[in-house]
Formats: sequence, structure tokens, C-alpha cells
Amino acid sequence: MPEMIPHVSQVYRPRAGDLLLFGVTSGELALLFALTPTFTIVDWIYVLQHVLVLVIALTRRPPQAYDHSFSSSVAVVVAYAYPYAQVVYLRWVPGDPAWPAAGFVLVTFAACLSLSSLISLGRRFGVFPALRGLVTRGPYRFVRHPMYLAYVIADIGYNLQEWNFGTALLVLAGWASLLYRIGAEERILSQDARSSAYAASVRYRLLPGLW
Repeated sequence: MPEMIPHVSQVYRPRAGDLLLFGVTSGELALLFALTPTFTIVDWIYVLQHVLVLVIALTRRPPQAYDHSFSSSVAVVVAYAYPYAQVVYLRWVPGDPAWPAAGFVLVTFAACLSLSSLISLGRRFGVFPALRGLVTRGPYRFVRHPMYLAYVIADIGYNLQEWNFGTALLVLAGWASLLYRIGAEERILSQDARSSAYAASVRYRLLPGLW
């Protein structure tokens, strides 16, 4: 029996977390439509992702272990809030373009990477760190957290399109939350018997060749 890690509960309340994910995703989808004046192919990719998450929320399996600590909750809130905070902030304080063409390429690539990561995760997707099984296919063959890599690439892309000091600070806060979530997820996934072999074969957590 693997040693339990702090703040992780083996008792899961069915449906409560799923309904929370459904509600949060529905709210995100509403915000996406409210804050996006004109939809591009990238926006429709994100709409598709949100629809997939709605389906996953109602069909996913309960986790074997679940991190409900306060620090994980804060990290999740920050991670979900900072992209929309940038959009709102840019409406108050307009930014400057840096390299819009390159930004569009990065944002498009990030949307595709995020979608492929979500498809690979399927019903194992979750917001809080949880153990629902180990995913090793698709983008997970190259880095252990490709969806978070997609978020980082998208942040860079959006800020190349338009940025200011405020958006840069929001991105740093968002990245700090992502780094915390990576650590929390790896701790809870370490309870899977295959995790050591997977970490040995896929060496990099987020950035291929670096970390």
C-alpha cells in the first residue's frame, strides 16, 4: 500500500466535483462568448474544448486519490482566472503589439496542443490534482504536462499580440500557479505503480530539453 501524501483524500464525493467542473466550464464558455467580439478558428477550437470538458464532467470516473488542500484550491483559482483577467485588464489599459504575426502562430499551435492533450486525457481530465490513471499517449509521450505547456505558449502568443506591464504580471502569477499544480499532480500521480517508469521514459515535465 503506497504511503499517503499530505492533504490527499481517498474518499471522493461522487458528482460534487463533476458538477463543479461542469458549472465552472459553463461559466468559462459564457465568458468566452461575452469577451470575444469576433470568433477565429482558434476561438472555435477553445469552444470545442469547453464542450468536450462538459461531456467529460458528466462521464468521468471517480479518482482513486484527490488533493483538496487549500494551496491547490488557490492555484486552481489563479490558473483559471488569470487568462480572463488579462482580457479585462487590456480593456481598461490598452497594450502595445510586439509581434502579432508570431503571436497568432503561437496561439494557434497552443490551441491545437491543448485540444490534443485534452483528447488524450479523456475522462481522466480534472481541475484539481487527482489520480484517475496515468496517460502516456499523444503529447504525453514527449512531456509529462503538455496541456500546461500549451497554456505557456498561448500566454506568450497573446502577449506578443498585445501586452503591457499588467498583463506581464498576470502571466507570471499564472505561471507560478501552473508550476505549483505540476508539483501537486506529480506527487499524487506517484501513487500509480507505473509513474516511476513513465517519468524515466519521459524526462521533461514542461519544457522539452530544459525541465
